[in-house]
Amino acid sequence: MCGVVGIVSSSAVNLELYDALTVLQHRGQDAAGIVTIDETGCFRQRKANGLVRDVFEQKHMRRLQGNIGIGHVRYPTAGSSSAAEAQPFYVNSPYGIALAHNGNLTNANELKLKCEKAHRHVNTSSDSEILLNIFAWKLSLLNCDEVTHEEVFEAVRGVNEEIVGAYAVVALIIGGGLVAFRDPLGIRPLVLGQRAASDGRMEYAVASESVALSVNGFNLVRDIAPGEAIFITPQGELYSAICAKEAKLQPCIFEYVYFARPDSIMNGVSVYAARVRMGTKLAKRIQRDFGHLDIDVVIPIPETSCDIAVEIARILKVPYRQGFVKNRYIGRTFIMPGQKMRKKSVRNKLNPIPAEFAGKKVLLVDDSIVRGTTSEQIVDMAHESGARAVYFASAAPEIRYPNVYGIDMPTAKELIASNKSAEEVGRLIHADALIYQTLEDLEAAVREENPSLTEFETSVFTGNYITPGIDEEYFAYLDKQRSDDAKADKAWNESNSDLELFNI
Repeated sequence: MCGVVGIVSSSAVNLELYDALTVLQHRGQDAAGIVTIDETGCFRQRKANGLVRDVFEQKHMRRLQGNIGIGHVRYPTAGSSSAAEAQPFYVNSPYGIALAHNGNLTNANELKLKCEKAHRHVNTSSDSEILLNIFAWKLSLLNCDEVTHEEVFEAVRGVNEEIVGAYAVVALIIGGGLVAFRDPLGIRPLVLGQRAASDGRMEYAVASESVALSVNGFNLVRDIAPGEAIFITPQGELYSAICAKEAKLQPCIFEYVYFARPDSIMNGVSVYAARVRMGTKLAKRIQRDFGHLDIDVVIPIPETSCDIAVEIARILKVPYRQGFVKNRYIGRTFIMPGQKMRKKSVRNKLNPIPAEFAGKKVLLVDDSIVRGTTSEQIVDMAHESGARAVYFASAAPEIRYPNVYGIDMPTAKELIASNKSAEEVGRLIHADALIYQTLEDLEAAVREENPSLTEFETSVFTGNYITPGIDEEYFAYLDKQRSDDAKADKAWNESNSDLELFNI
């Protein structure tokens, strides 16, 4: 999962791109990048591994001149942390094009071969660089002297015919403007905002989440539709078109469970409101199916589950307490590569307040259970703090299958619930009882604010993948790329490559 932003303004956009990336930092903490186009028509770029605040120093911000630009924060689904794979990427043929991408292309290997046949070289293992080259290739086939919205939309149509998977894209074309487009199923989010400049012209921004718009004073206009492309000139002229056949909205439901900020609105749904309703649904299930549990206190595992836990406590009529203190300078453990790093990070990230646990039957609430590593350690901390019983509630159903659309949910063998019952998972994480949200209730919690959302991307719960080509061969490929062992090997190779490069 990554975060993208693009801005077209009548004044410098470097600081606004920076501010947008800081509020999208939760979507990726591995690398960050910004590309602008300056007044001479040249790209200005800064990207590197690290958090936004560390990547961009004052000297970099001064160099990022221009009134149009894009930005990206990354976390790598395949486990590579190479600085070479930080985004945006760029090419100089047929025009200068820079591109940033959130999602995952499931036919990347096939597309790479097509790039080679079209004499387009791909330097990294990133599918985002492949997507950039496919887009550039489609533009080159049009043989146009200058870029207009008609040529851009035709190129995006060609891209949609070639690539499979999930993608929300922002791009810059020198001599053209800003391009943004979304996959035909709208799996990954992308929103459009606007504001009026002092001279009366309209300024625009696109981003993964609406919070990246509001932080810069843009009003949320709407979501970019599934299969839609927009083109914005440097003068603020906006064009749009649906560029995919059989487009329909089927967004990833896990955005609402975990990834998105609660103050964001996506697909017409307030993330905060959806999470409150998840708490309502889960509390009613506890009352219905687990009424025998004598719960003394509800404690969230901060922070995504806090809004959910408050609502559970209200309905169950038991106290809500903050039983864990969170170190806010530790990254999100779910998206950290490698099991050892995740295990070490949990105890560095959370510290219990023993008085809130001692002698009590505690209901811990979390957004989900993926590998179970984090959940087990947190339950153990509650026991060690003197809890008489520790119950665990998950706002999401059992995660049984890998995610192939841009979320680093690993191979099935690393998912704790892949072939186990709730009772078995509960024993493995040392909980006295484990309560999962049902998929029906989760979908209803999101849909109630926008009834037009008739379908969701829910493959991690059901194993039903909504794009073609997801078979055993593809899962074997994922296993090589995304298992913890594969990530450890890749990290070792990258480290030793750096040593050789600098003769250390």
